[in-house]
Parts: sequence; C-alpha cells; structure tokens
Amino acid sequence: MKRPTIHDVAAVAGVSRGTVSRLLNGNKYVSPAARVAIERAISETGYVVNRAARSLVTQRTGSVVMVLSEPHEKLFEDPNYSTLIRVAIKMLAERDLSLVMMMAGDAGDRERVVRYVCGGHADGVLLVSTHAGDPLLDALRGGPPAVSCGAVIGRETVIPYAAADDRLGARQMTEYFVGLGRKRIAMITGPMDTPGGIQRLEGFADVLGRKASKRLIAHGDWTQASGERAMSELLERTPDLDAVFVASDLMAAGALAALRAAGRRVPEDVAVGGFDDSSVAVSTHPPLTTIRQPLAEMAQQTIRLLLALIDGAEHVDPVILPTELVIRDST
Repeated sequence: MKRPTIHDVAAVAGVSRGTVSRLLNGNKYVSPAARVAIERAISETGYVVNRAARSLVTQRTGSVVMVLSEPHEKLFEDPNYSTLIRVAIKMLAERDLSLVMMMAGDAGDRERVVRYVCGGHADGVLLVSTHAGDPLLDALRGGPPAVSCGAVIGRETVIPYAAADDRLGARQMTEYFVGLGRKRIAMITGPMDTPGGIQRLEGFADVLGRKASKRLIAHGDWTQASGERAMSELLERTPDLDAVFVASDLMAAGALAALRAAGRRVPEDVAVGGFDDSSVAVSTHPPLTTIRQPLAEMAQQTIRLLLALIDGAEHVDPVILPTELVIRDST
C-alpha cells in the first residue's frame, strides 16, 4: 500500500501543498479554517511527517535533550525528576518535539552529551541539577539554545533558568521553628556546589545568624542515605538539638530513620522539616512538614524559556518562583 504524501493531504484538505507545508513547519500564518481542514486530512489519510526530510528544510531536529548532571541511580530515587520529565514531555509534544534523556554524571557521560548536542542532533538543551564548575556548561557554548531548571551558579556562560526561591523557603522553615520555641535548630544541607545547597543554607543562616554554628550543620548529597548519615553525625555532635531543617524531603526521610534508631521522638523530641513537598513528604512516618517548591510550574517555565529561544528570541529573563510552608505532623 502506497504511503500517503503531503500531496494527498493537500488534495483531501482542499488547500495547496504550500499551505500544508507551512503548517507542518510551524508557520503561524495559516488560517484557522485551513488548519482544521489539514489536521482532519492528516487524520483521514494517515499521513506521518518525515522528520528527516523536514529537518533538511527547517534545520530542526524535532528533539530536545534533557541533561541530568547526577549519577544514574538518582534519576530513579528522586521523585522530583519524574515530575520534570512528565511536564517536559507533555509541553514538548504540543510542539511536536521529542524529549531525549541523557545523563552527565561523570566525564565520559559529559563527552557523549557534548558530541551529541553539538553534533546537530538537538534543537535545544534542558539542564537539570547543574553543579558549580561543571565543564559541560562551557562546552555547550556555541551549540543549540540551553536553559536550566534551577539556578546556575559561578559560570561566565549565561544560562537562562527558572527556579524556586530557595533562600526564601529556607527562611520560612527556620522562622517557623523559631516560632515554635525550638532552641537548638540544626540543618542538613544539599551539596555545596549546587544552588539549592548554597541558597538553602544561606536562608537558614539569615534567620539564626551566629546560632547557625558549624556544629549544627551537616552536609548531604540529596540522597536518603546521606540524610541518615548526616542526622547521625548531628546527634553525635549536638545531642541536645531539638529541630532539624533538611534541605530535601528525600534526605529528611533518612533523617527520620536515624532519629528512630536513636530513640528520638518526632516531633516531641526533635522537630523535622524538609524541602520540596514531593511524594516522599506524605509517605514518611510521621508525614513531613516541608517547603513546597512549585516544581511543575518550574518545569513549565523552563520549557517556555527554551521554546522562546528555539523560536529565535535573543534573550529571556530568569524566572524565580515563590515557595510555601506546608505544615504536617513532623513538627
């Protein structure tokens, strides 16, 4: 059976081949009536766009690469990534763009990402979980448009981004603990080469000042295991702590496990607060008081910035979204 062509679509729709081509190539100057007729004709004929042929004409690949700068196992452990991927797939599909997922957790991965992206295989790049000093950012300079979900720190290369106000969220949680009358408030940070790690610690210190001593601060790497280790370290150093702000829900789940193992009651002995308001926050025992960052909206805004650049915008401004304190049983 002969495969339907663009000529077949034009004949069924009652329009010119050029009108069909303009619509398929994303041209906005197609009348609503012609658009409806063409879409109906595509459905009736079973026409499938030849991406390879289109890319020769439009210089577009029809795909966007999402680059996660973390070890592979974190993709499956952290529920935040599934939200980002789900939103990205949906929004890109509305523009007939596919999402390609690539990992850049080590030097070898980064080289593969750079070869792929700079080899002309993507229309844009969506960066997730960037780290200070990551050579990938400079290596992508001169390639297709790139944006970040989350702020980018310490680079000369300007990467537009959409992010939650991490510092504000940390202040909200710390002020809440102070308002509860907690006196020895500790913190478990994220990695200190990430915006979330740095800015959430800054918000904590904004509220406590000199009380935010090194003895009351331990560092994690966003994983549950690191939260458990950091909590055990804090209990050993400052056994009289009565609250802990943990920079992610997943690490807070690990902190809760360490507190149970040490015989500490939550929240009677130690109040625990997380950050994200991910699915983890309602699955712990007790459910976590946390800071809600609007992750789906962050993803939407990031994709919006990227699409604007792909469509030819020379500049887009970063988007910073507010956070919200969500109170549950852990405080």
